Amino acid sequence: MNSAPQKRFYQKLPVWIVEDHHEVVCPIYRAIASRHLPPQNIRMVHLDSHPDLLIPVNMPADTVFDKEKLFSELSIENWIMPMVYAGHVSGVAWLHPYWSQQIREGEHRMAVGRDSTTTTIRLTSTDNYFLSDGLYVGEDQLESSKPLRLNVVRVNPVKPNHITEQSTEKDAERRFAKKPRTERSKDGETSHSQSHPATADPVQPAGGNGMLGGDDGEGSTSYVVERITSLLNESDPYILDIDLDFFSCKNPFKELYTEEEYSILKELYNFRGPGPNPDEEELDECVDHRIRQLEDLEGAFADLLDDDGEETVQRWASKPGMASLSQLVSSLKAKNPSPDYEMVHQAGLTCDSVELPHHISSDDEVSALVLAVRRFLGALPPPTLVTISRSSLDEYCPVEQVDSIQSKVLAVLEDLYGELDLHKDYESSNTDSKDRPTNTTTK
Repeated sequence: MNSAPQKRFYQKLPVWIVEDHHEVVCPIYRAIASRHLPPQNIRMVHLDSHPDLLIPVNMPADTVFDKEKLFSELSIENWIMPMVYAGHVSGVAWLHPYWSQQIREGEHRMAVGRDSTTTTIRLTSTDNYFLSDGLYVGEDQLESSKPLRLNVVRVNPVKPNHITEQSTEKDAERRFAKKPRTERSKDGETSHSQSHPATADPVQPAGGNGMLGGDDGEGSTSYVVERITSLLNESDPYILDIDLDFFSCKNPFKELYTEEEYSILKELYNFRGPGPNPDEEELDECVDHRIRQLEDLEGAFADLLDDDGEETVQRWASKPGMASLSQLVSSLKAKNPSPDYEMVHQAGLTCDSVELPHHISSDDEVSALVLAVRRFLGALPPPTLVTISRSSLDEYCPVEQVDSIQSKVLAVLEDLYGELDLHKDYESSNTDSKDRPTNTTTK
């Protein structure tokens, strides 16, 4: 007799809306604890201008088994990988708008485990996104490793009237014999009925960007559906995770520093990647060099917090690659006699091989991206859980646009999945915005 716990079903699709993205981990863990999500091999469809796939650099790997301690360690750029190491998540489709290029397009397979030397979480991907944070180790150095399949999938805004209802329906038929709409019975069990994707009102194209997609090719609806369904089977429970900065995104550091200061930060924090087809020795040397570079920069700005006098500045500026530090400090102190050097360091961490994305969308382009999301969701089975991050208090999603974007996204979800069980956690948060950690290393 099979005594395994039976999976439970929500009567209405739960949608949790938080402010800072790492806060979605709490409702995800609750869904696992209540058996609405399985404890292992969860898939995630992750819409965001940032991958959020970094790792708390110094966090002991075993922290993932202490839920409350884990929650206190997470930040907006590093909340997914600890769930991978814990065994909960095994597949992620990162859906990014065309202005986000932090990880190479395509499929990435890697192991995520406990570094036997440092006891921290590390991984085997050699993409520059991970190398530039010093996160790579060879697989023979990992303990208790878990496999991760990552699909990086570009999404283009939909060109009005170009992708027809019929073409979307063909996608659905090819992948899932049409998307089954979720219907909830009185006892909470889930049943499916055949349904056509909903029709969206056409929008005007965003002017001048030339990025509005057609029926085929990278970024199109058929491309997105194909890439997601290579990761996701029809019966797989999955999380639909949406950061509202997917639709319009700022780099808030650009407003804190002048163009000259930002250029100096890019020079100081520049990441020197390995050559083509590097061997294990080259990869190790690359990571070791990067770790030493970041430790020096962190040490420099920590010292400057205590004493930014000429002697301290020149001592650090004499180190290789740090000559421009004195020019940066002079520029910062000309505006403010007591610069926030910790924030300067956090800004620098975003200036390695690829800058943080910065693309404030027009209203028309937001609508075109919402339509694109509506199209490919219409060809997928319904998610088990939806999590949404506003990312507005730290200004990654422009504060003047966030409410409008949220309303449009919720309208799409309600149209596709029926009445929602909506939880607006951000409304009850008492965290003062000045105490929130500004996005430190989201790339």
